[in-house]
Amino acid sequence: MGSAFSKFCMRCCCYCCADSDSDDDDEKQPLMPPDPLDYFSREVQKRRDEETNLWSEPGDPSHSERDDDRALYSLLQARNKTRMGSSGYRRLSVDIEAMRDTRREVRDKWKTIMENLGFMAEADSLLTVSAGASLDRMRNAAAARNLLQTLHSETSIFSSREAPPERYLFILDRLLYLDIADDFLAKAKRFYPPRDTSDEDTPGSAINLPLLLARVEAMNGAADDDEGDSGGEGDDSSRGRP
Repeated sequence: MGSAFSKFCMRCCCYCCADSDSDDDDEKQPLMPPDPLDYFSREVQKRRDEETNLWSEPGDPSHSERDDDRALYSLLQARNKTRMGSSGYRRLSVDIEAMRDTRREVRDKWKTIMENLGFMAEADSLLTVSAGASLDRMRNAAAARNLLQTLHSETSIFSSREAPPERYLFILDRLLYLDIADDFLAKAKRFYPPRDTSDEDTPGSAINLPLLLARVEAMNGAADDDEGDSGGEGDDSSRGRP
């Protein structure tokens, strides 16, 4: 099993020579940046940025195909246009964190099962899905989709009122490759049995996506009006992604 995981995690890099007439100069170029620690810090931060938003559909570059993705993306964009420290900024931050907490809760359930299966050190790597994930590269796409639907209907890992995030297809594909998918499913049914749908109707236990989307769209409309009245006063473009 260890060798299979090592084989799965292997990645390759290639370097292209821009000028064939400068072989000597190329040989003098370091393979790593001047500060390797800075390079690795940037790579770690890039991974964290991807995981922070936890897009449901990794292959969707717009991050807006699903309602929950569109809501989170809209909230982030609205907060970028809002003055930092204002009451509107704080309200948006609360909504953003609420959505991220919901997604982290699902991820933590998966991590708990992974660790219980003995993948203490590998759980984070197995659960990481980058924005470049492609369905075409999956080895067992059909089996992974069947497993995802089973987890959705026979456990409480996901909300029963929404389709399960497609990002977990890639994780299940890895578990199938490692031949531990059946063990994972058995643990999931044991740890997170299906609950009564009325439990999910408890106030505060779920995010009302339609209401949240309507609120964000209204805020965006108000922000556009304010920008038109103020003549474009203020520039938050330097703030970057939250």
